[in-house]
Amino acid sequence: MSRARVLLLNAALGPLDYRVPPGMTVEPGSIVVAPLGPRQLLGVAWEAERMPSDAEVGDNRLRPLLAVADVPPLRPALRRLVEWTADYYLAPPAAVLRMCLASTSALEGARTVTEYRATGEVPGRLTPQREQALERIGDRQGLIRELASIADVSDAVIRGLVKGGVLEAVTVDIDSPYPLPDPAYGPPELSDDQRAAADVLAAGVAAHRFETTLLDGVTGSGKTEVYFEAVAEAILHGRQTLVLLPEIALTEPFLKRFRDRFGVEPVAWHSGLRSTQRRRAWRAIASGEALVTVGARSALFLPYAALGLIVVDEAHETSFKQEEGVHYHARDVAVMRGKFEECPVILASATPAIETRQQVALGRYAELKLTGRFGLAEMPAIEAIDLIQEPPERGRWLSPRLVKAMGETLERREQSLLFLNRRGYAPLTLCRTCGHRFQCPNCTAWMVEHRLTRRLACHHCGHVEPVPRACPECKGEDTLVACGPGVERIADEVAALFPEAKTAVVTSDTIWSPAKAAEFVGRMEMGDIDIVVGTQLVTKGYHFPNLTLVGVIDADLGLEGGDLRAAERTFQQIRQVSGRAGRGEKPGRVYIQTHSPGAQVMQALITGDADAFYAAETEARADAGAPPFGRYAAIVVSSEDQACAHETALLVGRAAPKVDGMAVYGPAPAPLAMLRGRHRYRLLVHARRALDVQDVIRDWLGALDWSAKARVTVDVDPYSFL
Repeated sequence: MSRARVLLLNAALGPLDYRVPPGMTVEPGSIVVAPLGPRQLLGVAWEAERMPSDAEVGDNRLRPLLAVADVPPLRPALRRLVEWTADYYLAPPAAVLRMCLASTSALEGARTVTEYRATGEVPGRLTPQREQALERIGDRQGLIRELASIADVSDAVIRGLVKGGVLEAVTVDIDSPYPLPDPAYGPPELSDDQRAAADVLAAGVAAHRFETTLLDGVTGSGKTEVYFEAVAEAILHGRQTLVLLPEIALTEPFLKRFRDRFGVEPVAWHSGLRSTQRRRAWRAIASGEALVTVGARSALFLPYAALGLIVVDEAHETSFKQEEGVHYHARDVAVMRGKFEECPVILASATPAIETRQQVALGRYAELKLTGRFGLAEMPAIEAIDLIQEPPERGRWLSPRLVKAMGETLERREQSLLFLNRRGYAPLTLCRTCGHRFQCPNCTAWMVEHRLTRRLACHHCGHVEPVPRACPECKGEDTLVACGPGVERIADEVAALFPEAKTAVVTSDTIWSPAKAAEFVGRMEMGDIDIVVGTQLVTKGYHFPNLTLVGVIDADLGLEGGDLRAAERTFQQIRQVSGRAGRGEKPGRVYIQTHSPGAQVMQALITGDADAFYAAETEARADAGAPPFGRYAAIVVSSEDQACAHETALLVGRAAPKVDGMAVYGPAPAPLAMLRGRHRYRLLVHARRALDVQDVIRDWLGALDWSAKARVTVDVDPYSFL
């Protein structure tokens, strides 16, 4: 071809045409380097009929392409996924394509790089920055700029440590091959129910046929071992498998189970990888060498050479919804990728989302059920503690019955888990003298006190500041009061009640990498932790046979805020954390502290009647025309200038089309009226299921012209209503 349509990695541009120089081979999917003014940009050649351009020019005006990357072209199935995702989520195709090319260094030829690691030596002059760098680097290895980023110091500090012999150079071959998993390495002993489900899933892989299957099994039923048999079948056929996990912290437990089954670790893909690791993984995936990849939602857009199976583990998890950039939901996009790749998709969950259950009810998804725990393990007994009838002691947050149960568990040398989905020490700090409340300067959110780091932090924008000695309003000293509990405050209470117990706080602040997760798992398995105090990070994926007691500190917390999925999320979260108890031969107990023990969701948790709960929730959604029976789309207008944001929101609202079966609510200030320094207004579109709401919104917003200072984003199928 002498002319190529190229989609550049610039969301502000549409596709452009270029001339293909003599001797250069370019086909649809080829990754190319193209000139744009004085710059050189990456792009991908596309079929012209599938990617129309508004800037077509004659052949004589075309600029020549500069180079073609020495990697396989993006396959048609991935290009169709890019088109579908951009169209469904109303995102620029270039923004979606950027996720496919997540490692630009992978497009370069094979090479080695020099990384650095600590030698164990102590520098002669130990400045505070050097001390911080060595503490944070630990046993990590990476490029100078990566280590500087990890340590939050300048490159010069790292170079000084290298020069002083404190860090040593290591030559890394960044394209060394991965060891291949062996499907016969560690075959599991499966129950009859597990074997029947595994055989069905493996047959689907062998048939190379697209089908979505819900693997619905109670916590501890062995879902992972079941879908591993489908993974083994894909390996036998030389096809690739993608396993999506919702949290980076779940990677390490999964890697261990995978290693026990297949003899080696899979290829990992997540935000914690060094650039050299990302390059190596990307190239191995693109060449087909990487047979099994486990990763976060972004792994869904990697250029697999021969994808034969997709597994979405914990498929109900809301963290599969991307809230920045392209607002896609990985569970739904995974199903579409399976369709384009013509391979089976497995959605594994102990608490499937109502949207998934409805697809099963309509016959679009198949379903396999595992109703009992594996082996001798039984589901734990669950009791509610009415905080009105059995309140904690004054100044405490743990009820007497839960405290007594923890003491008994310690006497038996068993482990306990206390769950509170609130990081830090306290969600609000105020002055007892003047009432001043500490609010983030960039967001309409309270600053959360973190006593472990002695900081006030905003959990929305990341702003941190030290806890002041005096109130900034009235200047009074020793007047600041922490209001409400976070996990750190619960841990302090546990330490006061059980001073001999070994306690661990597990949140995203303490478990920020797979290595930290591995350390936590090791300590739990060795019995080096008696009581875990954690957030949702510990509600799934972990298997500790000696953990027999779970206490839910504030079961009502997730019901606040008016979210349409609040009851469902609360049920899922507490059911998942309850499932951590009694996973071995020892029986488990769960205590749920609540102010509303009679609430439908609490009764469903206590009785274990999930079917009745989901039936009632589904009926309420159907009556309201809410998803999956209707459709929502959020339009968020933001600007650093409040007047500009307000005027633009009014402009969008006044132009809202009158369409049968669709209503537009707003604009109104968003619950988080300011986020990261930007003032925000929201409009909510509610439409019947059959309406092509994307086309309506595309025409609606496409006809408007607003200030360059304003940003208008669309979130199709929103999960966050903040």
